[in-house]
Amino acid sequence: MGRYIKVAPSILAADFAALGEAVRAAEAAGADLIHVDVMDGHFVPNLTIGPPVVAALRRVTSLPLDVHLMIEAPERLIEAFVRAGADYLTVHSEASVHLHRTLQHIRASGVRAGVALNPATPETALQYVLPLLDLVLVMSVNPGFGGQAFLPEVLPKLRAIRSWLDAAGRDEVLLAVDGGIDRHTASQVVAAGANVLVAGTAIFAAPEGVKAAVAALRAAGQNG
Repeated sequence: MGRYIKVAPSILAADFAALGEAVRAAEAAGADLIHVDVMDGHFVPNLTIGPPVVAALRRVTSLPLDVHLMIEAPERLIEAFVRAGADYLTVHSEASVHLHRTLQHIRASGVRAGVALNPATPETALQYVLPLLDLVLVMSVNPGFGGQAFLPEVLPKLRAIRSWLDAAGRDEVLLAVDGGIDRHTASQVVAAGANVLVAGTAIFAAPEGVKAAVAALRAAGQNG
């Protein structure tokens, strides 16, 4: 498609006892961003990390930290994650009652703003906030746990969002996909318009190692 495909390893699938080493390995492998899943045990049925871990990761990498807030009322913690060193803050449209205001807050705090959509959430949720977006994250699994199977039902959603972005001349907005992304599904989502592949298990659990996995994932997207 002629579009550079970014790879964003998701540390949810990394060894939490050695996150620094995992992030360094991903950076050395040529990753473009580090995807950090923050879960509160309420919005999603899992509990992960908070600002102190993001701050620790900030000290070990120069890559952009793409912090995905899978939490209720994300506006409460924007400043904490900004101070911790996030480069992107992505909130769920389903979790933010005042989405427009939340995105304004993120941007005013000096970081880039993203919106994530669960599989059952239509792309029309973005209609009135598109000018405020630096990133759109389409969930291709129901969020909460890694290692789930890709849901092909999201492909039309990706195509619709790519069409909107192209029509608006917003090619700088990242269109990411998260969930079940591997070398087999990468080509499908890129063909539908994605340019960021978020992958955890396919990278950190790959038998061939992180470097080869990142290269294979990007190649699958570029050549698909």
